[in-house]
Amino acid sequence: MNRLLRKISSGLLAAAVISLFLTGCWDQVEIEDRALVLGLSIDTAPPEKADQEEEVTHLSDTPLPEEMISVTAQIAVPGRVPLGPGSGSTEDGKTSPVWVVTVTGHSLDDAMNNLQQQIADPRYLVHLRVIVISEDIARGRMDDLNDYLRRNPEVRRRTWLLVSEGRASQFMDVKPPLQRVPTLYILSMMEKAVTSGKFPPDYIGTYWSADSKWGQSAYLPYVALRNKDNVLINGLAYFSQGKMVNTTKPLEIGAFMAVQGMDPGGYSAFFKTRELGVVMTKTNKRYTKTRSSIRDGKPVLTYDIYLEGDLDEHFHSAKPADSPASLHEIEQEFNKNVQTLVHNLIRQTQKDHADIFGMGEIIRAHHPAYWKEYIHDKDDWEKLYDSVTVNINLTLHLRRVGLKET
Repeated sequence: MNRLLRKISSGLLAAAVISLFLTGCWDQVEIEDRALVLGLSIDTAPPEKADQEEEVTHLSDTPLPEEMISVTAQIAVPGRVPLGPGSGSTEDGKTSPVWVVTVTGHSLDDAMNNLQQQIADPRYLVHLRVIVISEDIARGRMDDLNDYLRRNPEVRRRTWLLVSEGRASQFMDVKPPLQRVPTLYILSMMEKAVTSGKFPPDYIGTYWSADSKWGQSAYLPYVALRNKDNVLINGLAYFSQGKMVNTTKPLEIGAFMAVQGMDPGGYSAFFKTRELGVVMTKTNKRYTKTRSSIRDGKPVLTYDIYLEGDLDEHFHSAKPADSPASLHEIEQEFNKNVQTLVHNLIRQTQKDHADIFGMGEIIRAHHPAYWKEYIHDKDDWEKLYDSVTVNINLTLHLRRVGLKET
């Protein structure tokens, strides 16, 4: 009898264990039945949009802030997203790989609920790779936007958050010939810019990390459209006190990366020398050493920047650039011009109280007593950043000069 009970108990236990492995698909949702959002754009909406708002999350007589946002979502159409480049959509849009939907709301969460009301399938943000916000949004409502995105577990920390020149919604309608899906083209462009040394790896998670640090200010890619379908990386949009305060020029991205010592080098400098005419030098490698000290109660930082590059072009001069003395002259002219560029960039960020270089984090790490005495929140460092003394020592070494006549 006892043996029979043990066998029955063993059988029931085995059945119970096996049943645990049979319940894995009880809540499955087929990918064709999901509205996969690939990209989002966020703009400010005019006040008259309030009269056109659907009563999805609130009634029309509910007292709410007058400010509204316009959200444009790029949703993948199942079976139409290509694995490689191909022809664009037809005129009637029947073969378009994405569906573009625009909604309005008082907040991002409100707009996303309005979006769900207009699409049949449940929306998912697990494949959201690019978010483009207008400059108006970046200069004002970033706290609400960051709060929603940071609390949403579907949003990846490697999503790109971009600030646009002009309306952000226009980036959801570009049709580049190299890629049928606009969001995937923008994603590929940013990833390749990082690989080629044209832009730092500034994902949305990196932006949130810098925004949370007391000794560093955040920055984002600043992009613009040219000829309707050409996306230009137009500089850095940097922030102070949680709001965008200014932008850099495209060439100043290279200056910023040189101060940070980010490899590989990807920018070229076009300038006129004193004796050798006009030259073009390309930077291939960057290396930076940083020193810090406290003098007369103020932080002092010194950046020793070492660059390696090539002489790409030389014209408007009868004097050849094929001797060590000529190369040395080019290097000296380059050092002088780029030092001025770096100094001007640092000075501008100091005027804007935006420490995108993370100098405060260096002071916090190497001079904790000074930091504890003077810095009690992020605002303290952003105000003090204006008075920091920064010294730049830059050295370029030209490795190659190309071909020459023999």
